[in-house]
Amino acid sequence: MDFSEIIRNRRSIRSFTSQPVDEATVQQLLEIIRTAPTAGNRQAYRLYVIRDPQIRRGLAAAAYHQDFLAEAPVCLAFFADPNRSLGRYGSRGANLYCLQDATIAATFAWMAIVDQGLASVWVGAFDEEAVCRVIQSPPDLRPVALLPIGHPAENPEKTPRRPLDEMVVWR
Repeated sequence: MDFSEIIRNRRSIRSFTSQPVDEATVQQLLEIIRTAPTAGNRQAYRLYVIRDPQIRRGLAAAAYHQDFLAEAPVCLAFFADPNRSLGRYGSRGANLYCLQDATIAATFAWMAIVDQGLASVWVGAFDEEAVCRVIQSPPDLRPVALLPIGHPAENPEKTPRRPLDEMVVWR
């Protein structure tokens, strides 16, 4: 798929088949994610790959019972790592750049997931402390996004977008 096709085909998928995602595909995704640009190349994020069904169920509960997180065979959890940005950029790095780094990496992941013929949805609604407990992450990391990965069991229509003239300001 070319990039424009990936963008046009991306949908928020919340229903997955039971078909597993093979290890080679996950490794390809991780290699693509690793190329995401970051502030000062600090790579101020941590990525958890969750296959364990019990942990996925815990994430679903931590995400206000978004049970499709447990249904997907793999879940990626992106965490900001403020300490990786703090030394170079001070509080702006610890409070903003690390969040941007994790967000860019998650966006690269989603586009790579679509390119692999798989599906996902961005999950940002969750109890941060509960996610940290379930994953057993270090206390200095902050969860930013969860991306369940699997083979789609639905094919939703494209959602409408605002017209450009409502969101773009030319100066």
